[in-house]
Amino acid sequence: MRVVVQRSKEASVSVDSKIVGQIDHGLVLLVGFCEGDNKQTIEYMAKKIVGLRIFDDSNEMMNLSILDVKGSILSISQFTLYADCSKGCRPSWQEAMKADKARVLYECFNQELKKYVRVASGVFQENMQVQLVNDGPVTIVLSR
Repeated sequence: MRVVVQRSKEASVSVDSKIVGQIDHGLVLLVGFCEGDNKQTIEYMAKKIVGLRIFDDSNEMMNLSILDVKGSILSISQFTLYADCSKGCRPSWQEAMKADKARVLYECFNQELKKYVRVASGVFQENMQVQLVNDGPVTIVLSR
């Protein structure tokens, strides 16, 4: 599992020019799955993400989590995180989990996150337009 975590002041995702998910202050997650990912992977990553101390405290030090700041998450499925560009210029997607299995894990991941914070999401396997104001910018890549 690979997740790009972006601290955001505001973010939204649209499909066919209609907003399907939106948050104010919080995190935007680009989420990809590979073979071998499972429920334990999801539980680990969800706890890691909600525990990340990447929000500023009163001393402007990154010392607070999304739980501390009462933020929200916008979760976007992103199989392209597993692009392999090592041979030539056309990416290979062989490392990415097949869509039917990845859809189940993506929905499970979002449900796991909802145990902690409010979660908005995109639409799996749709052409989405994501807009965000990256705060900082702060962007972290997590892999498991």
